[in-house]
Amino acid sequence: MTTAISSKSLAGLIITVLLLVVSAQTQTPSASPAAKPPLTWNSVEFAIVRYNESAPNSWNIYHSGKKGVFLVRLWKRYLLVKVEDEEAYDIDPEKIKVHNNSVEWSYSDIPDKPIETPDWKERDIGLVKRIRFRLGKEGHVLELQIPLGPNGRPIY
Repeated sequence: MTTAISSKSLAGLIITVLLLVVSAQTQTPSASPAAKPPLTWNSVEFAIVRYNESAPNSWNIYHSGKKGVFLVRLWKRYLLVKVEDEEAYDIDPEKIKVHNNSVEWSYSDIPDKPIETPDWKERDIGLVKRIRFRLGKEGHVLELQIPLGPNGRPIY
């Protein structure tokens, strides 16, 4: 038993397939779930940084609105500090865009492994939360003093 396909239906089928192929190729791929847009990180007012018991010459602390997560700039180095997880990550400074008193950086650029941070200590001292940890086993000591609200709760 043979089936005859008319030239009109064959041409229609070919056109439909071609349209589907062209349509699939011209659609823009959706952003992957891991790719997150850059966030604006604003400077933390009245914060203090101590590096080996003294103030570094060039520093800043930034927050993105997520409590307990800070982007710390020490000279040309950037660290992402997650207070709740007691983790710090070295961030590639090439992936950070500086704008006056704020920076742009995306969580999708976070490294796979955090820096080893032994001797992690947190303490509320009046209206300031002190976070102190060592960068590596024998590394330097970094201390962040983050202001708290009048009720004693974190602002940032």
